[in-house]
Amino acid sequence: MSVSAAATRQEDGAKLEQRVVRAAEAALADRQFVSAIDVLVGIGWLAPAHVEEWRQGRVEYLERVTQANLAKLSAAMKILRTWATGQGLVPSETVYVARTRDRRALRFSKSANPDIERAYRTHWVSPALSEAKRRRLTERQSRPADLVVVMPLKEWTCLECSGTGDLLIMDSPGPLCLACADMDHLVYLPSGDAALTRRAKKASGLSAVVVRFSRSRKRYERQGILVEEAALDEAERECLADEEVRARRREREEVRRADQDLAFQAEMAAEIVRLFPGCTAVRAEAIAHHAGARGSGRVGRSAAGRALDARAVTLAVAASVRHEDTGYDELLMSGVPRTAAREQVGAEVQRILASWQAPWPS
Repeated sequence: MSVSAAATRQEDGAKLEQRVVRAAEAALADRQFVSAIDVLVGIGWLAPAHVEEWRQGRVEYLERVTQANLAKLSAAMKILRTWATGQGLVPSETVYVARTRDRRALRFSKSANPDIERAYRTHWVSPALSEAKRRRLTERQSRPADLVVVMPLKEWTCLECSGTGDLLIMDSPGPLCLACADMDHLVYLPSGDAALTRRAKKASGLSAVVVRFSRSRKRYERQGILVEEAALDEAERECLADEEVRARRREREEVRRADQDLAFQAEMAAEIVRLFPGCTAVRAEAIAHHAGARGSGRVGRSAAGRALDARAVTLAVAASVRHEDTGYDELLMSGVPRTAAREQVGAEVQRILASWQAPWPS
């Protein structure tokens, strides 16, 4: 191998390490543990929709839908293990089972090598958690996942009866209608009332989550649940009995969340000023309010954003500069594609960020 080729490989390895570590740190900050799936999704090698299909038993093994060859996957897994060990994280092997009636074990690798499968199943848990909390976390992660029933977007045929319907469940050989899956006695409860859903599911001996694929968001989204009719009746009676109490609790929770949001946005604004001394306090507060709005899906509400990761904060500031201080929005309105518009204003965004990072004259 030539010196230049070796240098290129070393550079690529360093970039991959940065990406893996960044994804792992974000997952750890968000959930106090990190898994191989978290990392593969975080670095863009695995789409959440493909993970969902695999969990539904519709993909033979996870590596089949990853956007990387086996050599790269092996390198990423090694980086994750080395980083996690260096951070003192505690390994915890977790059981992965399909969201199918047979609850079969899910397979990760093409080779099905036991050591490789074990590496994928291992979750790395924060040592800050107590032994009791780690045990509860492991139990929760290993608990069989909910059965999943799909609202299909296309026409389909039941593998057993050749019929069809509004809902299907995936089995090993293929799709089944609810009658052939012995689930046609269940009733559908749409999403929208969390207390009713929680109570109906708890009271039902058999239940399933109903999902539908969103073409725009490229992921499966929850639509409701299937439960036994008697369980739904019982849950409705319970909800009517304590409706007033739950309403008061919701009001208190709304106040608490609002206070939390204000505190977080204040912390984010302070971090913006620290990273960009040239950014005024008023502008920093506006950026933090916009990027950190609950439910917005913006970078400030991501795991890295909530952890006030410097890169996430910088992305939030850059987004504000792009919209407020350049002609980016005008370019979009004139029909310029998003990627091309970003390229046109990229230099101006970087110039403003650099000026804000420079020491502010006293």
